[in-house]
Amino acid sequence: MTIGLLGPFLLWTKSFHVIAVVAWMAGLFYLPRLYVYHCDVARGSEASERFKVMERRLLKQIMNPAMMVTWLFGILLVLTPGAVDWGATWWHVKLTGVILMSGFHGASSKWQRDFLEDRNTRPQRFYRIANEVPTVLMIIIVIMAIAQPG
Repeated sequence: MTIGLLGPFLLWTKSFHVIAVVAWMAGLFYLPRLYVYHCDVARGSEASERFKVMERRLLKQIMNPAMMVTWLFGILLVLTPGAVDWGATWWHVKLTGVILMSGFHGASSKWQRDFLEDRNTRPQRFYRIANEVPTVLMIIIVIMAIAQPG
């Protein structure tokens, strides 16, 4: 199903989608890095409280809105005539990557609550590894969106 009225706005829709993705990805790259550093400070310390503020603001003021706008313009793209070749498999892989990225976002949000409530039990190494997940997903998503294999 497509909506013909969206056709003339395709390039604008793509532009705003990419802008939102860049903002979202910046947060997804940075938040786990903050967790790595947060693991190094004592619970209840001034530094820990500063990390809590930074993590909360990054998630609530940048990442959450950017993810919602990414999804909004992504859905508009799917509804725009000619934007998606429904017979191709690339967009299924891309959508799966975006769903997984959204799941990682949700996990990051849960980890933020753990730090906020001084309940984090994961070691620094966990967050160092987790920090690589958005990179791998981004590579898959970008290749699917640009090269559109299959």
